[in-house]
Formats: sequence, C-alpha cells, structure tokens
Amino acid sequence: MTHRPSPGDLLTVDGRASVQFAGARALTLRVVSVSDYPTYHGWIWLTGYVVDRRGLATAKREIFVQLAGLRPALPPPPPPARVTRRRATGTPPATSARPARAGTRS
Repeated sequence: MTHRPSPGDLLTVDGRASVQFAGARALTLRVVSVSDYPTYHGWIWLTGYVVDRRGLATAKREIFVQLAGLRPALPPPPPPARVTRRRATGTPPATSARPARAGTRS
C-alpha cells in the first residue's frame, strides 16, 4: 500500500506488514483511526477492529505496522438470502389432528 489507510478501510495484515502477524497470526482489520504520532519512516500506528470471515468485529486492536506491507482485503461475502414461506391465501392454519384424551375437556 502506498498511501495511508483511512477510517473504514478493510486491510489484510500479515507477515509483510510486521513479523508479529506472520503465518496463522495474520488478520483482517477494519481501520478506525490512523495515528499522527511520529514513528520510524514507513511505519504507522493503526487502531481498528479485527474482522472475522463473516464480517463481524471480534476484537479492538492497536497495531504498529509497515505501510508498504498492508494490502486491501476483500469484503466479506453477503449473508445468504432468507427464504420465507407463505401459506396460500384462504388456507386455514394447520391444526393438530390428535384427538383429545379420554376424560378431559376439549
């Protein structure tokens, strides 16, 4: 990445950004803020939320990473469409076909 991230950006943070995120420690981060605090050349402080595969925030993190190692992440897939089934008009709701027990009132 050649430009500073902005709040709302979704980034892949892996070993290219910092060795602490190599391998299985890689994460997807939704940026909340970018610090103006002076750092080493090419490094930045980011605050954001770790995002899971469904796009839900799981933890807030503040990380120190190399700008050149950050990559835009693909947005999570949209949730599957919900299928709702409707009764045909004029059809009465289903009732229990079980007879009442002997000795009880119905």
